Amino acid sequence: MKRIYLVGFMGCGKSAIGKRLHTLTGIPFFDMDHEISEQMQMTIPEIFDQYGELYFRQLETEFLEKFPEEYCIVATGGGVAVKEENIQLMRESGIVFFLNASFRDIWRRISTDVNRPIVQQSSRQELEALYKKRKPKYLHSAHFTVETTGKSLTDIAEYIIFQIERYQ
Repeated sequence: MKRIYLVGFMGCGKSAIGKRLHTLTGIPFFDMDHEISEQMQMTIPEIFDQYGELYFRQLETEFLEKFPEEYCIVATGGGVAVKEENIQLMRESGIVFFLNASFRDIWRRISTDVNRPIVQQSSRQELEALYKKRKPKYLHSAHFTVETTGKSLTDIAEYIIFQIERYQ
């Protein structure tokens, strides 16, 4: 068994679903943003403010290249699938699940989140345009697309577990 990667736009439920998968399977769970934040001893907004988005994207690539855990669940950052290098790293080292949520659902979850630098710097229209721009990348990166709208965390996690078992 390889890593299980959860990709998708910010607010699509990667961390929540990753935690539920961990609860149901016992497979170790890691949140990429949390791990990078711990490594840098800074919040994600502080990293963006001090070093910029390109630096943060490089930290994501380094995480994928160097993270020591092999058998685990990883909730990726919302922009990790933008780089082709990251897509290759994920597809070669694991199974990639795109958590597809509607922008309406995502906006409801992220619109007031002060820990998301891109949300704080963008209008709803700009974020929706970014969502539409990134969606083809998420689809390209994924072995499986998981429709999340109207489904519980447990339903989504059980579907992912079913696909993992079939994939092995």
